[in-house]
Amino acid sequence: MKNFIVVTGGSGFVGSNLIKFLLKKTKYKIISLDDYSSGTKKNHIKNRNILYFKGDTKDISRLLHKYKKKIKVLFHFGEFARIYQSFLQMNKCIQSNTIGTNAVFDFCLKNKIKLIYSATSASLGNKGKDKNLSPYAFTKSKNLEFLENLKKWFNFKYEVIYFFNVYGPKQICSGSMATVIGIFQDQYKHNLPLTVVKPGTQTRRFTHVSDTVEACYYAFKKNKCRHYSISNRKSYSIIQVAKMFGTKIKYLPSRAGERYASALTNMNLSNKVYKLFGSIHLKQYIKNIVNNC
Repeated sequence: MKNFIVVTGGSGFVGSNLIKFLLKKTKYKIISLDDYSSGTKKNHIKNRNILYFKGDTKDISRLLHKYKKKIKVLFHFGEFARIYQSFLQMNKCIQSNTIGTNAVFDFCLKNKIKLIYSATSASLGNKGKDKNLSPYAFTKSKNLEFLENLKKWFNFKYEVIYFFNVYGPKQICSGSMATVIGIFQDQYKHNLPLTVVKPGTQTRRFTHVSDTVEACYYAFKKNKCRHYSISNRKSYSIIQVAKMFGTKIKYLPSRAGERYASALTNMNLSNKVYKLFGSIHLKQYIKNIVNNC
C-alpha cells in the first residue's frame, strides 16, 4: 500500500509549510528528507505521522530504501535555491541541483513514484535567455530538459510547479540564504535601513507561501502531468516593496545574475504552463508587519 508522501527540504521554508498543509488535507504519512543546510529543526512539527531524516538527496535510495514501495508521491524542494549565492557556492549548487536531483529522479523512476518538482521563475524570463544568467538558473533549466527526456524515454510521470519569490511564515530572514521579504522584515524589526540591490527597479511577483503550497497540493490532486506557475497577479519593483515599510533605504551595488523582471509565460520547452494566482497580497502582509512592530 502506497501510504507515504516524501518532501525533500521538508525542514526548510516551503517544505515545512507544505507538510503542515498536507497533514490537514490528507491521511498520508509523511517523510521529510533534509540536509539542514538551510532548513532547521525549529520547523519540525510534532506529529506521529511524520518521519524526519537527515541526509543528502544523492543518498536518497539508501536512506529511504525501507519505504521505497510505500511512497505515493515525492515533492522535491530540497535543492540549492539562491541565484547570487550560486556564483559563490557553485560546486554546492551543482552537487545539490544536478547530482542530488538526478538521484531523486532515478529513485522515483525505478520505484514508480510520482514526482512533483519545484521549478523556478528564474528560468522563464527574457524569452528563455535568463536560464543562463546564473549557475542556479542553469541547473534548474537543465533539470527540466532532463525530465522532458525521461518522459519521452520512460513515460515518467511528474508535475512541475514554477515558484515566484515565495514569502511568509518560516521564511529565512538572515544569512546568505535569506529571502528579500525576510531580509526587509528583519531589518525593519531591528530599525536598520532596508538594503536594496541596484538598480531597485527590477520587478518580482511575490507570492505567499500559503498560496504556493496550495498550488502544489492542487497539482498533486489533479494528477494531470502538467507544468504550473504559482504567482501573484501584480508585480512590484524591489524599491516599491522597500518603500511599503516606510523607513530608510540603503542601496547596494548590483550583483551578478540579477534578473530585471519575473516573467509569466504560456510555454516552456514543449509544455503549456497553466497559470495559477495567489489570493494573499504583499501590501497587506507588510502592513501587518509594520503595525505589529
